[in-house]
Amino acid sequence: MSLTLHTSLGFTEAVIDGGSLKCFYQIAGILSEDPRVTITHKQDDVYEINWSFDYGKHQLNLHYNIYDGISVFPAKTTEAGRKDNSAVEEVAKKLEDRLTKNKQSSSFAQPTS
Repeated sequence: MSLTLHTSLGFTEAVIDGGSLKCFYQIAGILSEDPRVTITHKQDDVYEINWSFDYGKHQLNLHYNIYDGISVFPAKTTEAGRKDNSAVEEVAKKLEDRLTKNKQSSSFAQPTS
C-alpha cells in the first residue's frame, strides 16, 4: 500500500492506493488515537463513506469510495489555505509511517502452534 499526494485540483489530497474498506477503518482507528483528532460527522452510503474530522484547528475529510479507494483532503477544498494543505500532508505522513510500521510488524509475526 502506498500513499500519494495530489495537488492538481488546487488543494492537497492524500490518496492511499489499494485502500480497502478494512483499511479505511484501520485508518479511522489510527486517527482516533490522536488527541488532536475529533470526528465531527459521519456519512456512510452504499458506495462511499465520508467522515469529517478536526485535526487541531483544521477541518479535514477521510473518504472511502469502492472504486477510488481512500483519501484525506481539506473539508473546504476550493478554499483550502496553505495551513489546511499542510495539515493534510502531516496526517498523510503519520498514516504512512503507522501503516508501514503495522505492515512490517505483522510480516514478522511468528505463527503459533
